[in-house]
Amino acid sequence: MAPVSLQVVVNFRVVDESDDWIVVDKPAPLIVHPANRKAEPDLLGGITKLLAYEIANGANPGVVTRLDRETSGLVLVAKHAVAARQLGGVFMRREASKEYLAVVLGWPAAQAWDCDEPLLRAGDVETSAIWVRQTVHPTGKLCRTRFEVVERFEREEGRFSLLRCFPETGRMHQIRVHLAHGGHPIAGDKLYSAAGQEYLDWMASGWTPDLARRLFLPRHALHAAVLAVPWAGGVIEWRADLAEDLRDFVAGKPVVDNADVVIWRRHG
Repeated sequence: MAPVSLQVVVNFRVVDESDDWIVVDKPAPLIVHPANRKAEPDLLGGITKLLAYEIANGANPGVVTRLDRETSGLVLVAKHAVAARQLGGVFMRREASKEYLAVVLGWPAAQAWDCDEPLLRAGDVETSAIWVRQTVHPTGKLCRTRFEVVERFEREEGRFSLLRCFPETGRMHQIRVHLAHGGHPIAGDKLYSAAGQEYLDWMASGWTPDLARRLFLPRHALHAAVLAVPWAGGVIEWRADLAEDLRDFVAGKPVVDNADVVIWRRHG
């Protein structure tokens, strides 16, 4: 396979900006922070280049709302330490609100429901080859997510649903784990579609036709669509439309076998 430039996945769209913060729409599979591995493009590096003049005059960008590599959508970045502390306090006090869109396997029985199953790291209660994998467990931390069905649809691969997801807590992978626990894992989710073997296979071999048959999408179908925070005496709300690859999947279009995902996997 010919080398493919990683530049294709570093593009991001500026949604809004002030003297205190910048909000961007991050594509997948762009990582937010630099990884402690082989060098690869990252969102913070791109924002640092974008804000070069402000940084030269004292700005110090800091990510407030971090997303996983494969999650697309809104990311809030503070431009200086004072804004970072203020925004960090907003999230610690749970004064902000978030909404995600997810494409899941199957048609949920309910139109809307809550999940409040506690979560902890799987390796704390069972043997797990994947450090970051989380699981539902009664001794875990409090966790609550609300879900609403937006659309139920069918493709030749089977039945799927588009959901609105409202995390009321901020636990690692909570939307993904709650959906998988309820029997409707997110399409393309290598960690939670089953017991995590898909993730191990992907790390070993990259994206393969076998994984495509098992997962349907080369990345998990989760998108940070809405973010609202109290600021300067009011509430500011930002929105990002569902990412194009996920829109295409919902519309029934063929899944593109994206070579860049394989290149990114090897670097990350």
